[in-house]
Amino acid sequence: MLKIPSVETLVHDLCQLPGIGPKTAQRLAYMILKTKGYSKKLRNSLEQVEQRVHDCPECFNFTDNDIVCYFCADPKRSSRLLCVVEEPSDIDRIEGSGAFHGRYHVLHGSLSPLEGIGPEDLKIAQLLDRIRRSKEGDDPIEEVILALDPDLEGDTTVLYLVEELSSLDVRISRIAHGVPLGSDIDYIDNRTLGRALENRVEL
Repeated sequence: MLKIPSVETLVHDLCQLPGIGPKTAQRLAYMILKTKGYSKKLRNSLEQVEQRVHDCPECFNFTDNDIVCYFCADPKRSSRLLCVVEEPSDIDRIEGSGAFHGRYHVLHGSLSPLEGIGPEDLKIAQLLDRIRRSKEGDDPIEEVILALDPDLEGDTTVLYLVEELSSLDVRISRIAHGVPLGSDIDYIDNRTLGRALENRVEL
């Protein structure tokens, strides 16, 4: 790589993006340099995102709407089903399945005592308040689906949420985890296989 400080800074900043390693960052940097006008377009896009995108006041998904996000505004979605996710990007994955037609709540992370992330750092208080407020209306939340990652932080968050939600008269469920479709059982790790056995269904 050429020793050009400004390009090295660009590569370093690109490396901060998830999934971008040094080689990919270098390719992206050279592509930006070689494509006329692209850096200006990219800069404008980033400025627009920074200026317009904010948290939805209801579910805390990202939105550029003035009031609430697309999912909260959609009258066809069931208000009685609430899916709790860690990050806004998780909503895209769930929507891609076409299997869920309720509403969402984004925690913006998961509990991690080792990293100093506690309940007050997440949108947990807002979740509990949202459920309580729904009980006062005509369309109360009846089921909370916890769609959190099956890792230590996700499991910790699920245990905490179950305890907090237990007094709010809602059904609590968690998405199943196990062997993915099309996978060969010979290549499944022990943790995933264990989850699959725990979440087995009767035929």
